[in-house]
Amino acid sequence: MIALGQFLEVLIGGLMSGVLYSLVALGFVLIFKASGVFNYAQGAMVLLAGLALVRALDLLVANGLPLWVAVVVAIGFAAVIMAATAWLIERFVIGPLVNQDGLTLFMSTIGVTFVIEGAAEMIFGSDVYPLRLFPTDAWFLFEGLFPGGILVNKLDVWGALIAGVLVAGLAVFFQRTKTGRALRAVADDHLAAHSVGIPISWIWFVVWLVAGLVALVAATVWGTKLGVQFSITFLALKALPVLIIGGLTSIPGAIVGGLIVGAGEKLAEVYLGPSIGGGIEYWFAYVLALAVLLLRPQGLFGERIIERI
Repeated sequence: MIALGQFLEVLIGGLMSGVLYSLVALGFVLIFKASGVFNYAQGAMVLLAGLALVRALDLLVANGLPLWVAVVVAIGFAAVIMAATAWLIERFVIGPLVNQDGLTLFMSTIGVTFVIEGAAEMIFGSDVYPLRLFPTDAWFLFEGLFPGGILVNKLDVWGALIAGVLVAGLAVFFQRTKTGRALRAVADDHLAAHSVGIPISWIWFVVWLVAGLVALVAATVWGTKLGVQFSITFLALKALPVLIIGGLTSIPGAIVGGLIVGAGEKLAEVYLGPSIGGGIEYWFAYVLALAVLLLRPQGLFGERIIERI
């Protein structure tokens, strides 16, 4: 029973951590699904959203606003910052590069990453800012079944609930709304979509805006978990195995990929780590991603790309 309890605790903790990875991966999927651009700047967007949120919240609380009012206003301010960022990226980076090849667009997002990081440091500073929007203590469940119970972090549960709501909302947005259908049309063929009257610049602004808002949601959870700091930008690298496993074009795939990565790395660290020296948690996800690439390059839920000549 003790061994089973430990296994369940590690498994549940891994699944919950994987959901947090999925929150970052969703931003990648949104932009790639709608524009074919692999947005390396998604991690920097999470950083910018988190810094805007926490600095606005600190300022409002210091000026005597009730906490719940300060939270609402700070989230609104951060959303405006992300909207402005989306407009600037579309207007000055993606728009002028329309119809360029994928490598050119990818390199442009690397440049955007450094611009966002530099601007964020100049405006908000480079300190580590604590953020406490969600509880960070834990529950001990099933104490009657397992000695000491199974520890479940409340923040991870909040992250799972938020990810579930996001996926449901994005699925409805893409499938049921006129703008969502236009996004899918632009993703299939930019020129054909433009020829039937779909405004490409507006559609790309919308998708970058939605990705920015998803980054804001991810920042609230990851900022609470780690503090808002510049190392958050490296979440982009942690999301890569999630994207490869789930598929670059699948929103549900981002969640499933995150669950697989989170559970796999935690179980590997606990049960395989002691026999091979530890540290397996940091690279195991990339081994899983490599295996998926070899067996199914488009990912578990990705769309098979067929090129006709």
